[in-house]
Amino acid sequence: MSSATILTPPPALRMRGITKAFPGVQALAGVDLDVRAGEVHILLGENGAGKSTLMKILSGGQRSDAGSIEIDGRAAVLDTPRAARDARIAIIHQELALVPEMTVAENVYLGRAPTRFGMLDHGPMVRGAAALLLQLGANIDPNERVGALSIAQQQLVEIARALSLDAKILIMDEPTSALTERETARLFETIRGLTARGVAIIYISHRLDEIFEIGDCITVLRDGRHIVTQPIDVADRRELVRLMANREVDELVPASARTMGRSKLRVEKLSHGSSLHDVSFSVRAGEIVGFAGLLGAGRTEIARAVFGLEAIDGGIIYVDDREVTIRSPRDAIAAGIGFVTEDRKGEGLVLSRSVRDNVALPILSRLARLGIVRSRHEHSTAEDAVRDLRIRTPSVRQLARNLSGGNQQKIVLAKWLATGARILFLDEPTRGIDVGSKAEIYLLINELAMDGVAIVLMSSDLPEVLGLSDRVLVMREGRIAGEFTRADATPERVMACAVGM
Repeated sequence: MSSATILTPPPALRMRGITKAFPGVQALAGVDLDVRAGEVHILLGENGAGKSTLMKILSGGQRSDAGSIEIDGRAAVLDTPRAARDARIAIIHQELALVPEMTVAENVYLGRAPTRFGMLDHGPMVRGAAALLLQLGANIDPNERVGALSIAQQQLVEIARALSLDAKILIMDEPTSALTERETARLFETIRGLTARGVAIIYISHRLDEIFEIGDCITVLRDGRHIVTQPIDVADRRELVRLMANREVDELVPASARTMGRSKLRVEKLSHGSSLHDVSFSVRAGEIVGFAGLLGAGRTEIARAVFGLEAIDGGIIYVDDREVTIRSPRDAIAAGIGFVTEDRKGEGLVLSRSVRDNVALPILSRLARLGIVRSRHEHSTAEDAVRDLRIRTPSVRQLARNLSGGNQQKIVLAKWLATGARILFLDEPTRGIDVGSKAEIYLLINELAMDGVAIVLMSSDLPEVLGLSDRVLVMREGRIAGEFTRADATPERVMACAVGM
């Protein structure tokens, strides 16, 4: 047989002319996508570009209005999640799809649990889950209830579940959004092992640094349309950002020069169970203090303890140099503290309510007269927030669930600013947000600090912490292991401190 007759094998996945419309929105308009076996194919685009809709169609969660799908050169009808699983397609969702009341092992094998004599066989399930979690470097008990885990730990459970399916095509939607650098590095090792076995991976992320590390090929979507597909080694970072946003966007807004005032918050010897031990820190008006550290180091626990969501075992909290007692979020709000949680959809917003309702939620008593909320004041408060924070919404009556991740995060910020909070805890403030929206959130954070708000930033995104913070505190095993000025805080020094080197 001559070399001219040798056929190139078809791609593991071929999507052609995929179209999907929702009432008033053209989500996808004739999108094409090819992904080859053993390839990490990066899918880029701002929130609302069509990435999630395209992946829902591929994983059987939604049906397209037009278009075709081929798996290994054969036509495939993926009209249900089961059909997608039968085609060995698995998806790791950005919005975690776990059952909080069930154990880690039960979630990993949900719907596929091994049985013996007609009864659930826990032994193989627990051992299988433990092996998958070990592969990811996750120190998680397979018998632990998922609802008791942190968001980052739940993310690892979601990844373990996808790996258990032995997929030929694996979709990863923001898989590292809650992971630290160490967990991310371990995940990348797993990805390389999968691609070496011929698994095709579609990888969605807004973190440009990691896509250049792990990707082989990039496809950019914008406004539901295919813009470009190119190999990673010819891709230009700034050009990709321009293609995504159709405008020039700085990837990271540097901290602006600010004048810092007196101490707004001082915490001394804060302790909580086995997660926090004698934590002491302060933050001044106009200052951004960043907390870095590995998964489980105690960053989120600090915010939850100071905000009154977790009872503390010991410690003193001062606001404006006066000791305050905080036993509940109500006490924290009264002290002028706001808390943007890492789980904006689960804890930060009521997705089924409007922008107006969400902004007004923590100040309803202030807006009420004789027990009746004055709708005119509620409306004007929300209108002011939309204007000041540049929230993109058709109106303040729009449901929160219909907005992009970046605009949802602005609503969460808006509701705490409406309380008059002058101390803000921001836990993973840009998790799952596209590059353009990240730049806007960073700009807002800087503007708030310039206005004298004291900001405590917790993030697993180390460039984010280093780029925004005036000081960086590093957590390790529930304690502050080190403190760095902006000038001294380098990735190498911070990570060495985080791991105890």
